[in-house]
Amino acid sequence: MRALLIGLGLSVVLTVSCKKKLIEPPDDLIPEDKMIEILYDLAVLNGIQSTNPAVIEEYKIETMPYIYDKHEVDSLQFVLSDQYYASVPEIYQSLYQEVEKRLDEQVRAMEEARKQKNDSIKQRTDKVRDSLRKKT
Repeated sequence: MRALLIGLGLSVVLTVSCKKKLIEPPDDLIPEDKMIEILYDLAVLNGIQSTNPAVIEEYKIETMPYIYDKHEVDSLQFVLSDQYYASVPEIYQSLYQEVEKRLDEQVRAMEEARKQKNDSIKQRTDKVRDSLRKKT
């Protein structure tokens, strides 16, 4: 999934490689920090959709309406903001780099939590095993 995001970002960067603004910013441009939040949520939801679609179906999540509602933007505002950022490759690339960084941080945190849980289970199992050995 991360490769898809990187590929999408790079393809836009390669297609629109001049530094001149091709599109003027829309009046209701979504700020960069909010756009990063939106793109992050989209990446997470798309990841869930591709790895475990039953979760999306179980909770009846429709990706884009969910994003619009959560971030209080409308579809036109999102599309125009995305087009604008795509027309400025340096900004667009930095948005996707920040999204990738956040995804990597989340993966590391989840791996650490899993490791701690497994270590805790192993310690409890070892204690039980030791106590059973002492009784015999």
